[in-house]
Amino acid sequence: MTKFKLEYIWLDGYTPVPNLRGKTQIKEFDAFPALEQLPLWGFDGSSTMQAEGRSSDCVLKPVAIYPDPARTNGALVMCEVMMPDGVTPHPTNARATILDDEGTWFGFEQEYFFYKDGRPLGFPEHGYPAPQGPYYTGVGFSNVGDVARQIVEEHLDLCLEAGINHEGINAEVAKGQWEFQIFGKGSKKAADEIWMARYLLQRLTEQYGIDIEYHCKPLGDTDWNGSGMHANFSTKYMREVGGKDYFEALMAAFDKNLMDHIAVYGPDNDKRLTGKHETAPWNKFSYGVADRGASIRVPHSFIKNDYKGYLEDRRPNSQGDPYQIASQILKTIAEVPTAGSVSAAA
Repeated sequence: MTKFKLEYIWLDGYTPVPNLRGKTQIKEFDAFPALEQLPLWGFDGSSTMQAEGRSSDCVLKPVAIYPDPARTNGALVMCEVMMPDGVTPHPTNARATILDDEGTWFGFEQEYFFYKDGRPLGFPEHGYPAPQGPYYTGVGFSNVGDVARQIVEEHLDLCLEAGINHEGINAEVAKGQWEFQIFGKGSKKAADEIWMARYLLQRLTEQYGIDIEYHCKPLGDTDWNGSGMHANFSTKYMREVGGKDYFEALMAAFDKNLMDHIAVYGPDNDKRLTGKHETAPWNKFSYGVADRGASIRVPHSFIKNDYKGYLEDRRPNSQGDPYQIASQILKTIAEVPTAGSVSAAA
């Protein structure tokens, strides 16, 4: 028997953006545990905005498990928050109620800023560095500094060792801003891995005295890019059937449901989606081929392949909840009729 360090991770009840929480318990197993072997575990919900002190018990239900590469015999356990009966989802448990479909593929592009001493990493104590231009995919100390690349490389290795489907990294448009990409089949799997990758990044930067700033426009109304979490999506129908008529009907449905999408695409998005800095206005839907100033960017490959493949919704922001983002995309897709007996969400 081996003693395993199980880090139970969940989302608290803070709004409009929940925080990641985690605590460890030690359990003995013959080998790395399977999900069904993990017990429910309680926590003090009065300390996480999920209960009152007079009735503070909440329950953690394991829903995904990953090896923890930073610990010997460690495991990272993604959990849903349940009521004390261990069966009823807590009101803050968004994962339990979202639409899910394993045939729909999601690729999330998580942008963020490194922050130190209250400002983006690499910014001078007063004022701003040189304007945007050389930082995106940049190299060299003057562009990326002396520690950021070390952190993103370590984070990449941690994710891969944990079995997270991490697909790439790059320095972003603003100084101190970076991005990682996560791909998953099904909204729950993709969203679980985004949250776990966020957790690993935040835990890693503790040792560097650096914080992660996810706010979509931390520098306010200035000539510096905000942070998004672009959502690439593709249903089985989009990949195998598609067609121009279906695509145009799909875009009409996204237009009709504009405000439903904006409502779950992250707080303060009106500050980021201004029509500037590679964004479309938050209150106007648009799409365009290779257009990073549109709500939805249509890849050239999609058009060349007879309107089949994937699309990129550029409106979700860096603080958005991937569970709710993916679920809303699936809801809108489900409204669009498909040819024959094949479902858009099959």
